[in-house]
Amino acid sequence: MRKLIPLALFIMLAASAQAQIAVRGGIVYTMDGEPITDGVVVITDGKIKAVGPANKGRIPDGYEILDAAVVTPGLVDVHSTVGLTGILNVPHDQDHIERSAPIQPELRAVDAYNPQEPLVAWVRSFGVTTVHTGHSDGAPISGQTMIVKTRGTTVADATVQEATALAVTLTPPSAIFGNNTLFTTRAKTVSLLRQELIKAQEYRDKQRRAEKDDEVPAPDRNLHLETLVQVLDGDLALMVTAHRARDMVNAMRLAEEFDLRLWLDGASEAHQILPMIKAAEVPVLIHPTMMRSFAETENASMEAAALLKEAGIAFGIQSGYEAYVPKVRVVLLEAGVAAAHGLGFEDALAAITIEPARILGIDKKVGSLKKGKDGDLALYDGDPFEYTTHCVGVVIEGEVVSTTIR
Repeated sequence: MRKLIPLALFIMLAASAQAQIAVRGGIVYTMDGEPITDGVVVITDGKIKAVGPANKGRIPDGYEILDAAVVTPGLVDVHSTVGLTGILNVPHDQDHIERSAPIQPELRAVDAYNPQEPLVAWVRSFGVTTVHTGHSDGAPISGQTMIVKTRGTTVADATVQEATALAVTLTPPSAIFGNNTLFTTRAKTVSLLRQELIKAQEYRDKQRRAEKDDEVPAPDRNLHLETLVQVLDGDLALMVTAHRARDMVNAMRLAEEFDLRLWLDGASEAHQILPMIKAAEVPVLIHPTMMRSFAETENASMEAAALLKEAGIAFGIQSGYEAYVPKVRVVLLEAGVAAAHGLGFEDALAAITIEPARILGIDKKVGSLKKGKDGDLALYDGDPFEYTTHCVGVVIEGEVVSTTIR
């Protein structure tokens, strides 16, 4: 167990702080050690200043105090399309896929994300404070993803990371676009991706030669290829939606060929090739536990998360994208069902807090309650995974963005 910071140290916090909040919980799940019974989390200027038992000291004057039965880190959704997909399911609030061309890596999620979309507030009402969102599956390359906090009136208010991954689809293998081109085989889809990556390698080589030799002309700017160069350099992850085992194998083969940072997305048949995924050290953004299972996802399992955990594979539970209202699911509910199908409570909570934060590379900021991290908390009036429990408060960087307990 990690050493807990006594509340007596809270008195040392700066008196001039603009935002001072103390959140008390009957039980506090820090995800950085054992749960704390009768615990307190103190936040100053948006950052966690201390975490510890409430009976170890007093809360200084001037702190806003919130109480809840259970306190957890703000939930982290490892993959969603919220903010690009809207709650109404009508054309004007659906920016998750552009059908005019099959391969468009240059499309940026930051240019499409709507922080005022009601669906953002809806997922936040369950305790979700950080989301990896962006373009959906459905095209060989549909565009980029980003990481946001579920608050703010502008994109700048919400953005944690403007560009995180490139969204690629290998399942299903066919897609129809504006020019009526139909991709009908896996071989065709993979060959297109390979050809684009080769073009990007050539573009990068020309750039590097021009940088070293003034007499060598630099290639004309090409946003399409510049984005793929970021993938080649590892600055962007390659997030491949693949449900069939053979599609996941294709993704891992492609990643090995070009030395790419791969994330397997969806992965309905991951349980069939666990040793291969483990050997490749590839994290899995596992499908929602209650996802409808048919066609390419017919072999999805409610025990998928438990099997990944048992195999020692890094994973996070996602809300994902679906073609019907409300377009995204709620990771809290999906993790609750995974907990009941072999994953267990604390591992299920980890799968929507610290584990996705690690996969996304933001675990120094979010995912656990630890001094110095962002003051993101979810407050509940009971067991978070019980359907009768309510999320009674959400705090993002020390700002109380929703509460029913005042």
